[in-house]
Amino acid sequence: MGDRKVIVFDTTLRDGEQTPGVSFNKEDKYKIAEKLKKLGVDVLEAGFPAASNGDFEAVKNIAENLKEITIAALGRSVKEDIDRAYEALKHAEKSRMHLFIATSDLHIKYKLKMTKDEVLKRAVESIKYAKGKFDEIQFSAEDASRSDYDFLTKVFSEVIDAGASIINVPDTVGYSVPGEFGKMIAYLKKNIPNIDNVILSTHCHNDLGMAVANSLSAIENGADQIEVTVCGIGERAGNAALEEVVMALDTRKDYFNVFHNINKKEIYSTCSLVSEIAGIKLQPNKPIVGVNAFRHQAGVHQHGVMKNRMTYEILNPEDIGIETEHFVLGKLSGRNAFELKVEKLGYKLSHDEIDKAFKKFKELADEKKIVEDEDIVNIIKEQLEKDKKLKEGEVWV
Repeated sequence: MGDRKVIVFDTTLRDGEQTPGVSFNKEDKYKIAEKLKKLGVDVLEAGFPAASNGDFEAVKNIAENLKEITIAALGRSVKEDIDRAYEALKHAEKSRMHLFIATSDLHIKYKLKMTKDEVLKRAVESIKYAKGKFDEIQFSAEDASRSDYDFLTKVFSEVIDAGASIINVPDTVGYSVPGEFGKMIAYLKKNIPNIDNVILSTHCHNDLGMAVANSLSAIENGADQIEVTVCGIGERAGNAALEEVVMALDTRKDYFNVFHNINKKEIYSTCSLVSEIAGIKLQPNKPIVGVNAFRHQAGVHQHGVMKNRMTYEILNPEDIGIETEHFVLGKLSGRNAFELKVEKLGYKLSHDEIDKAFKKFKELADEKKIVEDEDIVNIIKEQLEKDKKLKEGEVWV
């Protein structure tokens, strides 16, 4: 166990639902929420109550019925959103208001059409208005990674004074790169005078494929909380994937020296559930939970894994709840893997019989991308029947 805890803030039900084509109803959200609690997330962002009546009811249902976990709700830095979130969260065992306003020059000028002073005032006033209505208040500076550092530092400092206990640094459009994002986190920790009183969080998007790397860089530079989604679903190219960040921290605990509360055994089943309800099929090469993540086709790799799993597997599939056989037999597979598969299928063949069956397997593998168990059983049965006839003198070779 490391020296420092990383808080896992899951936003599958809020930002994850912003995935184009995905919509969770009240029952879907509660089913996923129960699974996320079992997975061990520390904070569950249930939705955006002001966005729709359906989302309000879904958040309210989770807040009223799911205990022993912090339930968060998102809202803009306006009274109406805060009031709506309060009504949804007021029966939660532990509630968190998650307020946001954009801080980059680009967003302030073109989206908000405000001045920096007006943004600062709005941010502070919203925190003060929310104070006392929730157990915790989190403030996010939208598009933080493209914001002026001095202005960002000022905003964060003043919202902390106003009552925010968690400040979040989003890479809203996935623009940042790991070295730069890590330096930003380090800069904020050094230059926000009251930073020691709060939790520093990050929320990274995957537009350039660096959400996980940026999240890990943030942790390395002192971030206390990561905002993630199951399977990395979310707006546009998605968010930092919970399973990837968690397993990176776990596999390389020698490097990061942190710990978390995630029950790794629940990772695969949680990803499967979210994938099914969201209607999103995961690409085969998806890290950690893709169908090929623990599959080995090359003969050299298969032989190495048979001798010592660590040769080609840095993770143990059983650790995340995967219990299946992961050798893929194809034209690149070697005799050792084929022989192991034959044994697993319940056949005891002689050295000569294995040689003959393996030759037939290779011929079939040249025609098919993947040779299934059924194909191998047919090869074995055919070979055994042929050998039997040879012994009986019915066939001459």
